[in-house]
Amino acid sequence: TLGNFWQTAWLEFYDYMEGDEWTIFLIGAALVPALAFWGFNGILLVADITGKPTFITRYRIQLGKNDPVDTKKLWKAIYTVLGNQFFISFPMLVPMFYIMKWWDSTFSKELPTFQWFLVELSIFTVVEEILFYYTHRLVHHPVLYKHIHKKHHEWTAPIGVVSIYAHPIEHIVSNTLPVMTGPMIMGSHIVSISAWFSIALVTTSISHCGYHLPLLPSPEFHDFHHLKFNQCYGVLGVLDFLHGTDKMFRQTKAFERHKVLLSLTPLSESIPEPPKKDE
Repeated sequence: TLGNFWQTAWLEFYDYMEGDEWTIFLIGAALVPALAFWGFNGILLVADITGKPTFITRYRIQLGKNDPVDTKKLWKAIYTVLGNQFFISFPMLVPMFYIMKWWDSTFSKELPTFQWFLVELSIFTVVEEILFYYTHRLVHHPVLYKHIHKKHHEWTAPIGVVSIYAHPIEHIVSNTLPVMTGPMIMGSHIVSISAWFSIALVTTSISHCGYHLPLLPSPEFHDFHHLKFNQCYGVLGVLDFLHGTDKMFRQTKAFERHKVLLSLTPLSESIPEPPKKDE
């Protein structure tokens, strides 16, 4: 029944747009993911700037950091993020559009089944993990770090919106291509692309948000990367385990907290950091 609902809704939308594939692609691949990104981060920014509601801020990972956030630094980040979205991500959708048209399935009037979407989602995730891990380690090379990746690491205690605060080259190679490649390989439907882009943007925002909130994926892994720089390069952590780039992380309290929070008690309270020697 739910499948019939979405199929009908898609056909109505397709007819309303008169089958204009470029407009449909822009709405699905650009507008919907952007709304997901800014809608989610808009809520977090209220907490970052005002320190309220305490329901969010009490789950802060790096206690005492961004409390409140430096507004001058924040506006610099927002301008960079908007520039990356409008002047890099958006133009990159143009060649992607023609690749998807070549597949001749992206704008099909028949939606993929939910089971097939789950298969695609799994493939997208694996492709992103591989590409992001190795490109991310590449920009940590001393030759590239100073000129490219250092910009992203200005935030040792990240917040959600800085997930795509990056040098333009990094935004192309590490942020955008790993997410775009899976759908281009699979010849995915625009609805699947829209859902995947939205999931990817919200997930990376969670990883950077600085809050370990109940029921959401744990951001401890990537937050630790921003804190230490030379650990936890990937998304899932599989390649970090295989390459040994999470050994330090696994010896910390952050690793113990790296799980989905199923209660209302912040993990910083139930699994606190050990007291420092001078304390």
